[in-house]
Amino acid sequence: MLLIDCPYCGPRPEIEFRYGGEAHLARPADPSALTDEEWATYLYRRSNPKGRFAERWRHVHGCGQFFNAVRDTVSDKFACTYKTGESPPESAAAKNAKPENTEP
Repeated sequence: MLLIDCPYCGPRPEIEFRYGGEAHLARPADPSALTDEEWATYLYRRSNPKGRFAERWRHVHGCGQFFNAVRDTVSDKFACTYKTGESPPESAAAKNAKPENTEP
């Protein structure tokens, strides 16, 4: 079983968590000023890189808190977790700058 390290509660089994989408997305200041295309882009278009990716998670069957994680989408391994509102740790941020190329 995969263990996810909740920054509030510590390591817990994956079944206690729910994926919350891409991390670090800023909501438009005035959504009514956007065109339909711009609004659709904000709502539905997300990057889907192969490699490390910053994501939002929620510890639904625990503390209920949202937090961010850097996870490798190829291996499904978590590089780190950190509280919402914080920046990723330096080591994860440097590796997250460009998705890893896992092809030979």
